[in-house]
Amino acid sequence: MSTEEKSLHFIEQIIEDSLSNGFPKDKLRFRFPPEPNGYLHIGHAKSICLNFGLGLKYNAPVNLRFDDTNPAKEEQEYVDAIKEDLKWLGFDWTEELYSSDYFQQLYEWAVAMIKNGKAYVDSQSSEDMAIQKGTPTQPGVDGPYRNRSIEENLALFEAMKNGDHPEGSHVLRAKIDMKSTNMLMRDPLMYRILHRHHHRTGNDWNIYPMYDYAHGESDYIEQISHSICTLEFVMHRELYNWFLDQIYDTNQVRPHQYEFARLNLNYTVMSKRKLLQLVQENIVNGWDDPRMPTISGLRRRGYTAASIRKFCEIIGVAKRENVIDFSLLEFCLREDLNKTAPRVMAVLDPIKLVIINYPEDKEEWLEAENNQEDESAGFRKVPFSRELYIEREDFLEEAPAKFFRLSLGKEVRLKNAYIIKGEHVVKDASGTITEIHVTYDEDSRSGSGSEASQRKVAGTLHWVTIKHAIEAEVRLYDRLFIDEAPDSHKEKNFLEFMNPNSLEVIKGFVEPSLATVQAGEKFQFQRLGYFNVDKDSTEDKIIFNKTVGLKDAWEEKGKKEENLLMNTQKEINKYVKEKEENNAFLILNSIIANIKSIDNYSLIIQTVVKNIKNDNNALLFSNLILQHSDKVKVKDIDAETLTKLYTMSLKSQLAAVRILAIENLQVDLTNFNLFENQLSELKKIEKNEKVLQLLTHLKI
Repeated sequence: MSTEEKSLHFIEQIIEDSLSNGFPKDKLRFRFPPEPNGYLHIGHAKSICLNFGLGLKYNAPVNLRFDDTNPAKEEQEYVDAIKEDLKWLGFDWTEELYSSDYFQQLYEWAVAMIKNGKAYVDSQSSEDMAIQKGTPTQPGVDGPYRNRSIEENLALFEAMKNGDHPEGSHVLRAKIDMKSTNMLMRDPLMYRILHRHHHRTGNDWNIYPMYDYAHGESDYIEQISHSICTLEFVMHRELYNWFLDQIYDTNQVRPHQYEFARLNLNYTVMSKRKLLQLVQENIVNGWDDPRMPTISGLRRRGYTAASIRKFCEIIGVAKRENVIDFSLLEFCLREDLNKTAPRVMAVLDPIKLVIINYPEDKEEWLEAENNQEDESAGFRKVPFSRELYIEREDFLEEAPAKFFRLSLGKEVRLKNAYIIKGEHVVKDASGTITEIHVTYDEDSRSGSGSEASQRKVAGTLHWVTIKHAIEAEVRLYDRLFIDEAPDSHKEKNFLEFMNPNSLEVIKGFVEPSLATVQAGEKFQFQRLGYFNVDKDSTEDKIIFNKTVGLKDAWEEKGKKEENLLMNTQKEINKYVKEKEENNAFLILNSIIANIKSIDNYSLIIQTVVKNIKNDNNALLFSNLILQHSDKVKVKDIDAETLTKLYTMSLKSQLAAVRILAIENLQVDLTNFNLFENQLSELKKIEKNEKVLQLLTHLKI
């Protein structure tokens, strides 16, 4: 096997096998078939890159076909947005087609199926049909209309088409097998009545085909050779083939369906329904809100098409579902922007810095490199004068040994400029520092070649001159959810995991070279991250969106939270062993504060479950988390797991564990009733006064 063959993903291997078995290469044809009921998201990008990538690899046509069979949810806005996203990603299609182009043909085929005894009109309610369909372990039963005469079916179907019946009164069903082990084959729906305006066909139709019927037949009309779907359509393949069997002409190409694993990304949701909910409830500012996982949202935030294509290439095409870390997408973006984004200086939390030995009327224009990763990017001039802004966090009046920024008596370099030394500060009446006064070494200018300029100092700070700085609005975006799987928790609404800090709007100052920036331009704010110009910007007001930080802050935060929980568990041991009451109280308060600071819901749940074991300190830890975490409630814990926790805790030799378990049961009324007998028995033998007081208060 050649190196090239080894690198093929399984879809490519299927195509190679088709060609090896005699399928003509000029008959290869692919399609990307979105439903225009929402904006495309990053999950669609994987399918786009796969289908259009195959077209490029095999020099084969790729159609853009809108599966517009549900006018209740589809709009022209979505069609336009999808086309814009595809072009932005760098792909073009052979033909722009619509399932609605085929409504007449689909209708005629449905009539032929009725005539062949392969379809019938069912007039039952959807509830009755669902009952008759059975379950995965129980076969379905025939409905009362399954054996209607062909003549009656044809007349009813014609009347449905003409708009003579209300929505929900009739459906057309395929007549297959109500006892099939595949429930999708138990007489699936083909048509339903919808008196809705269609964005392309207007009010011409009163019946609309179901996706499972229209999709495969549309593939056949377009002569698609390889119809590539995501894994949730595996069970649909049998139905896809059955519908093709009814119309297939051996002189034509017969499409074949193949399935690959969809993209699952943590810290987000991929359901169009849930994304639409975010938009409709004004939780975000539209489909292109930079926090959304939509392609338009990512584009507005500052993502590049190249970074998204690279991400899709890295994750590859597989048969098995897995969850990809959002950090990988951000890595691909950083890698691309690092090569292309010009470096500039901006200060987002400014504090005034005065160089007291720099002449008041002096002004210099210093040379600054635009991008050290790109030699062709060249240099620009930045102004320098006596009064500057630096970041507030870059100064400490009294700094620890490993603080490599500015402090009194210490030296740092100003980027592209001079070495400065902290001298003293000016404070307001409340004691807040309002100015930092420094001195500079006149001989230390960057790039001057002087001995002083080559002197090594602890750190380098970015800055802007107050006189020349341009005020800008800066939107600091972060992930929309604080949990890695916000829509995967039973009994929890995904909206409960919204990140309250996903957007912060601040005023910042940028260097004057950015005075004429245009929407979509991207920059690295040195030492701060990558930013792009938002479309809301005007000549009078520049708006920057934070695209991504220079480092993976979420990975750092995740590690910090994991380490904090591990260290907190060690503090439990100290708390239990501490004899002095005041010291124990302080340790306990520290433990509770740590628990409250953890945002990661999944991590907290895992920690609770992991610590339900025959160990007093571990049980104490689980009960403390349950009582003090504002991210996890009793109802979030599996009932069996919770029962185990209470049972073991009430039997614990440690009074503190028993106390916490009783307190948790007090607010957990469902389980309290289940444990009344155990609490009564405990009351009879309990010797600890605090535990007895609690039990007596419960009046059991």
